[in-house]
Amino acid sequence: MQNIVASSDLGQEINLNAIAISLGLERVEYEPEQFPGLVYRLDSPKVVVLLFGSGKLVCTGAKHVEDVSVAVDKITEELKAAGLLK
Repeated sequence: MQNIVASSDLGQEINLNAIAISLGLERVEYEPEQFPGLVYRLDSPKVVVLLFGSGKLVCTGAKHVEDVSVAVDKITEELKAAGLLK
């Protein structure tokens, strides 16, 4: 069994509070007093992405390398669509 962990950078700072509200509480955990990152669970591919205010992110739980790029692309598109990423 594989568990691929990868990091990426969105290239700009992001507002985690706005993202938590926008992406919906059923897929997001964000408790800044306990952990500075936002935990975002994707269903397809089935991975967990940690987003940080710096714009950096960490993707865990991927079974294939291409799952990472699909997840990062999906999050980038969702944030752009919500007006949270330039």
